Amino acid sequence: MSDREELSAKLRIILRDIRYLTVLKHLKIANVDYGKSIMLNTKIPLTEIVEILDDLEKLGLIERVHGATLKNTEAKFKLSSEVHKHHTYYRLTREGDHLLRHLDDRMLIDVYMDIVKNDNLALNILRLADELNADHALTYAKLTHKRLEEITPKIEELVKMGLLEEKNSKIIKFADRKAKPKKETRTHHKYYGLSRIGELVVREMKRRGILPK
Repeated sequence: MSDREELSAKLRIILRDIRYLTVLKHLKIANVDYGKSIMLNTKIPLTEIVEILDDLEKLGLIERVHGATLKNTEAKFKLSSEVHKHHTYYRLTREGDHLLRHLDDRMLIDVYMDIVKNDNLALNILRLADELNADHALTYAKLTHKRLEEITPKIEELVKMGLLEEKNSKIIKFADRKAKPKKETRTHHKYYGLSRIGELVVREMKRRGILPK
């Protein structure tokens, strides 16, 4: 297996949940950090951070830092010059650092496409998200002729992966939501559209003929 194939295999696991990549990128900046500090900087709940750190450690992408004290040159989010370690600190392993140094949009797009290319429901939702710009799960259900109970978990899965995102504005203008003929509508439901990387993935899938243009 080539170096790029090994990275892609790890990414296939990580990109099932975009929070894993968020934690890795934070550790790249922080150099060394602990759970509560990672929570404060990433806005991911602490219980989830603990689970993510455990999984990333098992994947060999991060490791625990041993020793009684840390200098702030090691832990960049620490304010004092030297502190006693009251927490379990983590840092990237060589493999984790290698993954982030070689990670770019091209690799992200390729791995995301590999994950979803055989998932017809995911492809249909991504296609519709590109056409609608932003809409709620009921609209996706109607347009895919699926039950809401089937659509909602798939949308949540695509959000978790980072391909879709919740649109948080209280007013969605007509230009941003093509499925409704009113000039503006209040979001009584959660509205979902493509994320930036989702837009890039859909664009590439169109170019390759995986999705219709």
